[in-house]
Amino acid sequence: MLALGVLVAMGAVLVVFATGTDTGAPAAAAPAPASQAAAAAVHPAEPSGPVALTPAELAKCPQAATACVDLAEHTAWLQSDGKVLSGPVEMLPGADTFKRPPGPTSSATPTGTFHVLRKDKDGYSTEFDEPMNHAVYFAPGGIAFHEGSLTTSSNGCIHLSAADATTFFDTLRIGDGVTVF
Repeated sequence: MLALGVLVAMGAVLVVFATGTDTGAPAAAAPAPASQAAAAAVHPAEPSGPVALTPAELAKCPQAATACVDLAEHTAWLQSDGKVLSGPVEMLPGADTFKRPPGPTSSATPTGTFHVLRKDKDGYSTEFDEPMNHAVYFAPGGIAFHEGSLTTSSNGCIHLSAADATTFFDTLRIGDGVTVF
């Protein structure tokens, strides 16, 4: 008997193969010995902290940008002259509703090169009746980095953890470049 298990966690895929002898008896009727069950168990590794960006990933974001967002990888980082200052950190972009242009009629985070327009430490969206703490607005339509859920997509904004939103808020200045790809 060959079993295949796949675990997806924090962007990594873990594939586990287990082999055993097929006795023909249903699994419930013949439980595996404790030592065999423990060997087949999958235990995710402890988080190892921030993952270093590869040169190819760094090349996607121009050196002039202060904030970089990789929509496909759900990561964002802060940099200076192409050297990473903070991150990459987990983020969650807006989900695409296939409505255009970006802004109130779309939930997609727009791609391109932008600049920080304004900041609001205690931001609040009256349109969506949601807090936007540590908001750093960078694109038309009220698109911002801000504190938010990392499991529920925004209405176009980049959700960050509370700690990461604070770091982005404290680091980014009006006019700083933001590249989203």
